[in-house]
Amino acid sequence: MSKKSSSNWKSRLHEIIYEADTQAGKIFDIVLLVTIIASIVLVMLESVSEIDAKYHTFLHVTEWIITILFSIEYIARIITVKKPFKYIFSFYGIIDLLSTIPKYISIIFAGTHSLVALRALRLLRIFRILKIARYVGESTNLIRALKLSRAKIVLFMLFVFILCIILGTIMYLVESGADSGFTSIPRSVYWAIVTLTTVGYGDIAPLTALGQLIASFIMLMGYAIIAVPTGIVTAEMTKTKRHKVQTNTQSCSNCLEEKHRDGAHFCHKCGNELHHD
Repeated sequence: MSKKSSSNWKSRLHEIIYEADTQAGKIFDIVLLVTIIASIVLVMLESVSEIDAKYHTFLHVTEWIITILFSIEYIARIITVKKPFKYIFSFYGIIDLLSTIPKYISIIFAGTHSLVALRALRLLRIFRILKIARYVGESTNLIRALKLSRAKIVLFMLFVFILCIILGTIMYLVESGADSGFTSIPRSVYWAIVTLTTVGYGDIAPLTALGQLIASFIMLMGYAIIAVPTGIVTAEMTKTKRHKVQTNTQSCSNCLEEKHRDGAHFCHKCGNELHHD
């Protein structure tokens, strides 16, 4: 096989595996998602003792077939990119590996087979399959907003943590003699966190009138506190709207960058030529 022929089939295979803009790529990804869902369902059914006892052989053989298919797909993803290690150590590369090896590891270590449920993470590819470009763009805006908001959010979380320590200490002083479960400051801080986040397990509850009054105040405060991080991120997302661009699912075979503008002929990250029909 000539070098040109080898390059052509690799380019074509890369387009099918990594992109969802073409018909073949979309079909491949849909089949992949159906297989992932089937694999997860099989693992769930295998955990039910009655079903496993009746269909163990079928479930076992089918899971091995799916694992082998995923192994072939993983290898194909490696050989169709110019920088294999770029894919191997990427987010999706690690997820693809983790979703493939549990079945092999289960041969040596019993009980690890259930880790196959990690394949659920691969369902994140559904955004590429549906080619919902505006959602791809919105996810980019959300990530950018979270990065820009991280300092404010960290500062806010620190404030909440200090507030929980103060409120927990106050509740300990108020409730410590009432046999209500506030036996120490750490345990009281735990109650303050649970209450302030509106989780409310109910394992500890104030008994005194003053304690219940303070608890009511903390509960109401919790609703306001939950809204603050949302407001911070929303404000940053509003600022980033002007940077919004239409993107597609084209993947660079050199650096695996996927966030390209519609109609782009070259990768905006490394300059490599993109595939076009």
